[in-house]
Amino acid sequence: MRLLLALILLAASPLAFAYIGPGAGVSFLGSIWAVLVGIVLAVAAVLIWPIRYLIRRMRARLPAEKSDDSKSNP
Repeated sequence: MRLLLALILLAASPLAFAYIGPGAGVSFLGSIWAVLVGIVLAVAAVLIWPIRYLIRRMRARLPAEKSDDSKSNP
């Protein structure tokens, strides 16, 4: 019943015209931009992690393989 009353009051309310100054608009856009960049960087970090892990494993194996080959062929 309360939800129905709230919906009726929202539907019956007149339009409110308001002015948002440039400072408030810029700060709002800046905060939205920061949230979006944070989400993109978090997703990128999760997706790139396996590739970085494989590169580190390959680099760790590479010197060991070179030193083993040099010891077997004097």
